[in-house]
This record gives sequence, C-alpha cells and structure tokens, in this order.
Amino acid sequence: MLKVVAALIKKDNKILIAKRATGDEEVMGKWEFPGGKVEAGETEEKAIEREINEEFEVTVKTKQFLANNICKYPNKIVDLRLYECEYIKGEFKMHSHLEFKWIDSKDLLKYDLAPADKQLAQYKELFKNIKHF
Repeated sequence: MLKVVAALIKKDNKILIAKRATGDEEVMGKWEFPGGKVEAGETEEKAIEREINEEFEVTVKTKQFLANNICKYPNKIVDLRLYECEYIKGEFKMHSHLEFKWIDSKDLLKYDLAPADKQLAQYKELFKNIKHF
C-alpha cells in the first residue's frame, strides 16, 4: 500500500485544489488536494510541507490530521491521508499541476476530482472541525 499525504490548504476562507499534470490515467487532468508520497524516515507532517513546497514553491504549516481514504486503483492501492494546512507565504508557481484554484468548500464536489480525493471530499464531517468553515 502506498502512503500519500494531501493538504487541505486554507486562505481567506477558501481551499486550494489543483489539476494534475502527471500520473496514471485515473488521475491525470483531475482535480485534487495537492500532496505526495511520504519518504522513508519522514513524518507525514513534514512530507506534506515538503511536497507543497516542491510543487508550488510556497510554505505551509501542517495543523491537524483530518481523514484518510484507502482507494484501490487498477495497479496500486493508495492510503490518502488528508491534513489541514495553513498557508504561510510564497507566490504559487506550478511544477506538477496544470492549474490551481481557491474555491469555497461547498463547491468542491462540482470539480472532476481524482477518485481518492472525491471520496474524502464526500465526508460530511470533513469541514466541521476546521476553523472558518
């Protein structure tokens, strides 16, 4: 099973989603909570902060674990672990995505989300424990 961390990044009462530029056909061109794989010896919190910096050249601070979802793809099983993150600083530059958007959380399911991200977005309790939502 592949452990992947994802960030629910908040800024001005909006959340960040990004459209993938790479990956298998099940996720290519779909929207997601950005993130990536946890490296050996790395905490999940540090992994998400590193991945967001690598993908967008911005700094975020991991706040809390929100939820996870185990998703079976044709050639792998992914444990997607979503963390609430606070945007700290930086101008967004894309390295692994086609585009990004800041959206209202209520509009999340209007986007064509990657399968694992869609399942997380459908959790009714997901935004209740996050301040300002």
